[in-house]
Amino acid sequence: MAIYLESLLDVQIPGLKYLPTERNRRKWMLEKKLRTSLLQIIQPRLASTCRDYGNDLLGLMLESCIATEQGGKKGDLSMSIDEIIHECKMFFFAGHDTTSLLLTWAIFLLSAYPEWQERLRKEVFREIGREQPSADALSKLKETTMVLLETLRLYGPALFVQRKPVTDITVGATKLPKGVTVVIPIPIMHREKEVWGDDAGEFNPLRFENGVTRAGKVPHAMIAFSMGPRSCIGQNFAMLEAKSTLALLLQFSFTLSPDYVHAPADVFSLKPKFGLPVIVRRLDA
Repeated sequence: MAIYLESLLDVQIPGLKYLPTERNRRKWMLEKKLRTSLLQIIQPRLASTCRDYGNDLLGLMLESCIATEQGGKKGDLSMSIDEIIHECKMFFFAGHDTTSLLLTWAIFLLSAYPEWQERLRKEVFREIGREQPSADALSKLKETTMVLLETLRLYGPALFVQRKPVTDITVGATKLPKGVTVVIPIPIMHREKEVWGDDAGEFNPLRFENGVTRAGKVPHAMIAFSMGPRSCIGQNFAMLEAKSTLALLLQFSFTLSPDYVHAPADVFSLKPKFGLPVIVRRLDA
């Protein structure tokens, strides 16, 4: 991501991407390493004679991409290996980086607001205890959900979404011609006082007490996962994953380290520029 962001402002000189510059060599090395790692997972599954590619995302993708056997011959891949690798990279980035950042900022806010940390801890111990959380138990963590939604509002990993109208449309008083790119700045919209009230810049999970659609003055104010038919396909899984992890983390006490410097940075997604050092303690310590 750092290499990608550095290259955004580069002057596009023909042939430059093929020269063995320091950045290009590092990019090639990373691409080769990632491709090799994924091929080590993909190739054994393709070589399987039992047609069992696994019940995970990759297995389902391989199964749907390989035509059924006809006349004793195995059909060809409807997607190339390169396309499958690109899909794996996208799902890894979209499913790992975003959820880990959501948890990072949630830990920051719970460290900064210890009363909410204790409030969530009591909820977790009441509904789950110290057991491994089940899906049914996680659905009962109402206040934990509220905190995660407020974290997404204030420090959502995604900073913007882009859309292109397929026809000429008018939004309010603005006319948008077909094909023009519309950039929607999520952090600005999530802190708009006309929508969220005078405390739009403050941490207040109670605004989500009655659900997402009633948190703001308009039902579609929360766009951390986008909205409509192109909303994030993994939003339910991401929230389940975040609640599960947070429920386990709340079995410890955490406070911000004196070394922490608050500097949210745009590195394709919203990250703490200098990391998030926290002091973690056992509850019985």
